[in-house]
Amino acid sequence: MAPSIVKRYAIAFSQYKIVGFAAFALCVAGAGLMSLSEPPAPSYKATAALASNAPSIPLSTTGPSIHEQGKAALTPEFLVDDIVAEDVANKVGIGPALVKAASIRVPKEDEPQFYYVAYKDSTPERAETVVQLLMEAMVEKSLAFNQSRLNSTIEAMEARMPDVALELEIAEERLVRFDRVEGAIFLEAETGSLQGEIIGAQGRQRQATQQIQAIGSSIASLERQLGLSVDEAYTSGALSRDPIVANIRNQISQIETQQTLDGQTLRPEHPQMQAYQRQIGGLEGLLEARAAEIIGGDGLGAPLPTSDRIRVSSALDPIRQEMAAQLINLRLERENAERALEIAQSSEQDAMQRFMSLPDLQLERERIARELAIKKGFHDQLQAQLIDARAARDETTSNLVIAQLPEIEETITPPPNVILLVVGGAAVGLIIGGASIFLLSALEGRCYTMEEVSKAFADRELGVLATIPQLIDFEHYDDEAMVTIVDPESPYLEYYERLRSNIARSSEANTKAPKVVAMTSCGAEEGKTLTTYNLAIAAARAGKRTLIIEADLRSPSQAEALGVSVDPESLREPLQHYDPIRNNMRLVPGVENLYVIPTPGPQARAVAIVESSEMRSLIEMARQRFDFVVVDTPSMSRCNDTLAIEPLTDGLILVGRPGFTQTALVTEQANAIEEAEDKLTVIGSVVNGAEIAIELPPLPEEDELAVEEVSTSDSEPLDEREELSPSERRRALF
Repeated sequence: MAPSIVKRYAIAFSQYKIVGFAAFALCVAGAGLMSLSEPPAPSYKATAALASNAPSIPLSTTGPSIHEQGKAALTPEFLVDDIVAEDVANKVGIGPALVKAASIRVPKEDEPQFYYVAYKDSTPERAETVVQLLMEAMVEKSLAFNQSRLNSTIEAMEARMPDVALELEIAEERLVRFDRVEGAIFLEAETGSLQGEIIGAQGRQRQATQQIQAIGSSIASLERQLGLSVDEAYTSGALSRDPIVANIRNQISQIETQQTLDGQTLRPEHPQMQAYQRQIGGLEGLLEARAAEIIGGDGLGAPLPTSDRIRVSSALDPIRQEMAAQLINLRLERENAERALEIAQSSEQDAMQRFMSLPDLQLERERIARELAIKKGFHDQLQAQLIDARAARDETTSNLVIAQLPEIEETITPPPNVILLVVGGAAVGLIIGGASIFLLSALEGRCYTMEEVSKAFADRELGVLATIPQLIDFEHYDDEAMVTIVDPESPYLEYYERLRSNIARSSEANTKAPKVVAMTSCGAEEGKTLTTYNLAIAAARAGKRTLIIEADLRSPSQAEALGVSVDPESLREPLQHYDPIRNNMRLVPGVENLYVIPTPGPQARAVAIVESSEMRSLIEMARQRFDFVVVDTPSMSRCNDTLAIEPLTDGLILVGRPGFTQTALVTEQANAIEEAEDKLTVIGSVVNGAEIAIELPPLPEEDELAVEEVSTSDSEPLDEREELSPSERRRALF
């Protein structure tokens, strides 16, 4: 069997061969006209060469670098840009596009460094002038490019130089400031004075510690002898040496002595005794006030709250006063020693801290010095490059120099070869014609092969239940007849039996096999009625009590193909035609177990009949009385009758046919099924009229005789009659 694309192209060729032949004829005619045209006039090609300009002995390093950059930029697009083309075109008087059409060949690295320039024109003078002007412009542009690159380099370095100098100055100032602040530490470390300061501070600490210990022993000895602490000794000594305190104490002692003498004769309530008591109280207040003035009140006077204590503390003899003074002096010496110890400790800590920070300071200074060296190196390098670049101005030259002046070459084009042109036009015509045929068939959107129809259904998840071959009528050749496989020996019966069994197996688990199916198609003439009749015949042949319901009220009945006539009365009352009570079903002659209810169509009120209670009752009755019911419905592109009938059935079966099924219609109807308000069940699809080889039985003798009679009476040649006879004998009706 031929591939699908070959079959598709053969079908498309039969439909659009006129377009293909027209394209072929146009290409051949065009080639013939080209062969008859006059030969072109001679042309003149001017060719010249430029050489790579090697610079003289350089005095700088920037000059050779700029020269290499200019060499890398020598491309055809750079050498002949829009500005150069327009300038040359204005001088010569031609269009810039013609100048840019000049050929510029740049050498490769392993080739001699020559740049070839070629230009073709109708006059030799203009060709030579264009090439000469182009070479001069290329030399000037290369020089301008090198100078521009050098000037850009110098300007960039001059713009960068002030910032680099400022950064160097800041780095130098940072190093000087660091040495000014932290340099003394390095000097002390180098001379050893820092270590000596640490050792001296440690020695002073030991001396102060020993002195504090000795003074502490002396203080403890004097405190034991006096029975007073240092603070108490200070207070007693200060009070004992004050004459006012001594005078007040003597007065109090005299009054107390007199009070004691008078108390032997007078009672305590006596006015004299009360006067003594008041005098003592007043003197004690004076004593306390004076003591507060001497010892500071809130400080050392705090341990002497009463006058009795003041009188006792101020009664030291001269020797004990001298010991108290020594104790106070020792405390002052101890405090001085403690302050000296603190100073020595602070000095040691400060010296140690400076000594410990010495490595960090050294690292910091090295970092600052290293940064300064980098800044200085970059400054010196930039300054040297700037001087070198300025010196390279006198060395800058163009990378190109004219090596060969333009040479003129005349070119005469020979006339075209007529045979080659015609053969080439024929080849191009075949390609264009074939592509046109294929493109037109693709734009039509039809499926021309059974593989394409199957793919169209599969893409929309409509599984193919069976592929039915193209039917051929072996009994007569009436183009209007419906082809039905009423013959039990028909070679097509097994295909429809396979379809019936696949429908029975299409149900899911735990569900019954479809009993009432609706047969439809996406478009017209796809064979839905043919498939309906032959599927019912196959079911009846399998022993199933089968009923065909023609529910296509938009088309006339095809029941005559089964030998069943339509009741004329049904056309008068079409609604009552489907009433189960009327019992309008007919037994098909020659096929056991097969019944049919013909359609009274075409009808104007088809929707009312389809959605009537009579139609619903009829299908329910058929479900109960028959084993298998096939409902023939209109195509979905024609009306929505199928969507109204489907809920009464167990599902839809879509029929497709190569040469008639359109991919767009399949997609549209599949979307309509998915978007329907009520969930529609699609059992599957059937590919009808497929290109499947069938072993055909021999033709009947009477048909052969009829063909011979027609042949003898026909005035056409014998070869043409033989060509048409097989196609007439094997006709497919859908």
